[in-house]
Amino acid sequence: MTIILLAGMPGAGKEEFLRVAKKEGIEIVRMGDVVRSKAGKRSEEIKEEQSVGEFANEERKKHHEGIWADRTLSHVTENRTVIDGIRSQTEVNIFKSELDRDAKTVAIHTSPKTRYERLRERSRDDAPHTWSEFNDRDDRELKWGLGRVIAKADHMMINEGSLDDFHGSVRTILDKIYSK
Repeated sequence: MTIILLAGMPGAGKEEFLRVAKKEGIEIVRMGDVVRSKAGKRSEEIKEEQSVGEFANEERKKHHEGIWADRTLSHVTENRTVIDGIRSQTEVNIFKSELDRDAKTVAIHTSPKTRYERLRERSRDDAPHTWSEFNDRDDRELKWGLGRVIAKADHMMINEGSLDDFHGSVRTILDKIYSK
C-alpha cells in the first residue's frame, strides 16, 4: 500500500488535508509530534527560550538532516498513512527507501498572502504577528529544503479557494492514490 508524505509551507492547508484523511480512516503521523515528544523528554537540556523548531534544527545539525524521518519511521504502523511535516528531500528519500511500501509526496501550495492571513486568523501561539515574522518563518522552512520537496512532489494541490473545494480536492487525491 501507499504512504503519503505531506508537505507545504505554514498555513497552506496541511491540517485540513489531515482532517479529511482521518475521516477516510487513514492513519496520521505528525513528524512535529515526534519532535515535541523528544523535546519534552529532553526538556531539562533545552533552554526555556528555545523553541521546539530551534530544537529540531539543532538536532538536524547535531545528527544529520534526516534525523526526524529516522525517528518517525517506527510510528508508521498502517499501510494507509499520511506522514505530515516533510521538510527536506533527505526525509523523502529516507521514507521512500526505509518503508516497505510505496510512498508518494503530496505538496500543498498556497500564496504567501493567503497563508499569512490564515495563520493570523487561527491565532495559534506560533502565529506570526507581523509580515516580517512570517517571512522569517518561511525562510527557515525553505532553508531546510521544503521548496525542493514541493517542487519535486508527485502530486501538487493548489489551495486558494473555499474550504469545501479544498476538501473535495483532498478526497480526489486520496482516491487517486489509494484506488491503485
